[in-house]
Parts: sequence; structure tokens; C-alpha cells
Amino acid sequence: MTKESRTNEFVPETRDHRLLIGFIVGGVVGAGLTMLLAPRAAAELRQRVTGSARELGRAASERYQQASTRVGEAVGELTRKGQGVRDDVLEVVASGAQKVERFATDHATSGRHVR
Repeated sequence: MTKESRTNEFVPETRDHRLLIGFIVGGVVGAGLTMLLAPRAAAELRQRVTGSARELGRAASERYQQASTRVGEAVGELTRKGQGVRDDVLEVVASGAQKVERFATDHATSGRHVR
């Protein structure tokens, strides 16, 4: 073997070790950062989720109150309209009853019989 071929054979082995060492160091650094940052990230996440849940609950309660108010107003309006229709029907029926009574009275006094 020549000197050059020996150098080429040795270089890949050295690079393989460097790559392995790089992976190990990267794993250790990544694990350390994960342990350092994970509790803080989890606490922040819990805090954000709690805040979001409170905001969602507040918004839902507000929407419920708005819907409840609208439904109450609609029911009140329907009740008023229903009572108005009832009053109108009552007036028409009373007027019709008076007309029938007058008609019957007029025909009874004139001697004609109502069939």
C-alpha cells in the first residue's frame, strides 16, 4: 500500500468517531435543555390553557345571557301579539253576539219566527 491509500483508509474511521461523538454530545445537550425548559414550558402551557378556558367560559356565559334576553324579549312580544289577537277576536265575537241578539229581538217583536 502506498502512503496515500493508508491516509484515505484512516480518515473515514476518524470521521465515523467524530460523527458518533457529535450525536452523543447533541443528545446530551438536547436532553439538558429539555429538562431545563420543560417544567417552565409546562407551567406556561397550563397557565395559557387555564386562561383560555376562563375566557371561553366567560364568553359562553355572555352569549348565553344575550340569547336568554333575546328569547325573553321574543316571548314577551309573542305574548303581547297573542293577547292582541285574543282581544280582537273577543270584540268580534261580542259584536256578533249583539247583532244576533238585536236581530232576534227585532224579529220577535215583528211577529216573525226565526228558524
